Amino acid sequence: MNTDERRFIFQDLRSVEGYIDPPDALVFKALLQAQTKDGLEGGMAEIGVYYGRSYFLLRKFAQPQEKVLGVDLFELDPPLDGSLDQYDRLMENGRRLGFEMDRDLIIKGDSTRLAAADITCRTGPVRFFSIDGGHHLHHVLADAKLALEVIAPHGVIVFDDTFNPAWPEVTVGVADFLRTHGHSLVCFAMTKYKTYVCRREFHALYAGAIAAGDELQALDHVETQFLGSRVVRLHNPTRRRVMYELMVRSGLGGFSERIYRSKVKQVKESVAGT
Repeated sequence: MNTDERRFIFQDLRSVEGYIDPPDALVFKALLQAQTKDGLEGGMAEIGVYYGRSYFLLRKFAQPQEKVLGVDLFELDPPLDGSLDQYDRLMENGRRLGFEMDRDLIIKGDSTRLAAADITCRTGPVRFFSIDGGHHLHHVLADAKLALEVIAPHGVIVFDDTFNPAWPEVTVGVADFLRTHGHSLVCFAMTKYKTYVCRREFHALYAGAIAAGDELQALDHVETQFLGSRVVRLHNPTRRRVMYELMVRSGLGGFSERIYRSKVKQVKESVAGT
């Protein structure tokens, strides 16, 4: 990972309100770059943009000719201080990070009412589809169906909050979706927050990208089974998450990324020596 990529993931994205944390950002990067390396092209899409943290991550690793589509209701109330509303803050965040913001690639509306053509006419077949929209069962099933209709043969679908006890219907929806399409789709990786799915014939490619990712070696790789598929669960120990947040809040944001390149003991020693 070069300096520009490290700065973007560990510093620039921190300036955008959102929920994707470094482990999942590094998984996104590993998968997107593995696709690019193998010539697996396509657009990208995200349902549930919020203020753009993971959307801009997709933008960062998209190739120049690839389009990235965002979908959101954009109905969050404007802040009480009178600052920009959700949609305008997304657009401003993008411009601040150096991205050209195309309004045609940001859909304001209910994702469950979209047709496949609403996406593919803008992006073409999608190689990476992130789902973080409505968290009730009908939302999850509708968004998953839409994703399946638009992904390229090598496409990856990522579900957020799959095992979050606050949103049990997400778990049910993802499990139902995979059971229904188990003849063609499999899960290949999980983190604390996200579940990664692809077509069966690409399981080895993406599992290999996770196993070989240099930036992912600081995480614990635990093999498990999920609905008949071999899955790697990437575990980020609590002590590492706590140390990362402490360093960021202490003004050591430029140093904090090192915790994901080494063992916690080594980071403690390094910090103690500064």
